[in-house]
Amino acid sequence: MLEIIRKRRSVRTFLNKDVEKEKLHEILKAAMLSPTARGLRPWEFIIVTNGETKNKLSKATPYASFVKDAPVVVVICYDISKGRRFKEDCSICAENIYLEATNQGLGTCFIQIADGTEADVGNPEEFVKKVLSIPENYRIQCFMPLGYPTKMPEPHKDEEFDKNKIHYEKF
Repeated sequence: MLEIIRKRRSVRTFLNKDVEKEKLHEILKAAMLSPTARGLRPWEFIIVTNGETKNKLSKATPYASFVKDAPVVVVICYDISKGRRFKEDCSICAENIYLEATNQGLGTCFIQIADGTEADVGNPEEFVKKVLSIPENYRIQCFMPLGYPTKMPEPHKDEEFDKNKIHYEKF
């Protein structure tokens, strides 16, 4: 598992190559196996492959511009009428997507939508809700664009482990 964690890097440029349905299925399976508070599983996923829609989504925040070039965009949503740990549950889910995408030879990047930086379109979350017809009782944590990286990033190195950041019993 540490090998996959070391290889996990944020990817923002993708080859013009489709993501196989089997790989996407495995990534979504990993997402749905993520833990949630009280086991409620209140997240839902919107899979976007339409070029026009991806182009609109790329305007949601100043950091989402590369979404238009990703073959697939996974939008992580959360039904706030079913759960209370929106950010925690969705972030754990996003990490599972990161790890399984890496395992499948794909790249991705967490693009913050909830509480994200406003763009010309205004509030990112409200904009995305409108574009994707998301009901009012849902929050949107992030986009996870998926694709084959144009260049495989360098893996993390063991030197990044810093024993000085570990404290036992007390700080």
